[in-house]
Amino acid sequence: MLDNTVWRQYHSENNYKEFLAEYTKIEILDLIDDEKELYGVLKSKLTKKELKLFAMDSAKIEDEKMKADFSYSDEDLEKAKFKLYKKFKQDKTRLSFRIQ
Repeated sequence: MLDNTVWRQYHSENNYKEFLAEYTKIEILDLIDDEKELYGVLKSKLTKKELKLFAMDSAKIEDEKMKADFSYSDEDLEKAKFKLYKKFKQDKTRLSFRIQ
């Protein structure tokens, strides 16, 4: 399941739940149980670039490779990461990942 996703391009397994729990400060048990539904919410809350950046950054891909893929400078990459992780902390994004 979810084998052809952006996440799986950089990770060998669907472990994005752990990273979401870490960045959103939500207990992993409180996240949506259905992986497909949770990934759908993740895709709806992030742009394609942000989702790819999240997958690459959490896979510990080197900054040089990310800068080349996105055509970013050092400053642009730092700004993009800051914006991405700030978005995870916002309630309107964060609370979307919780079990209703």
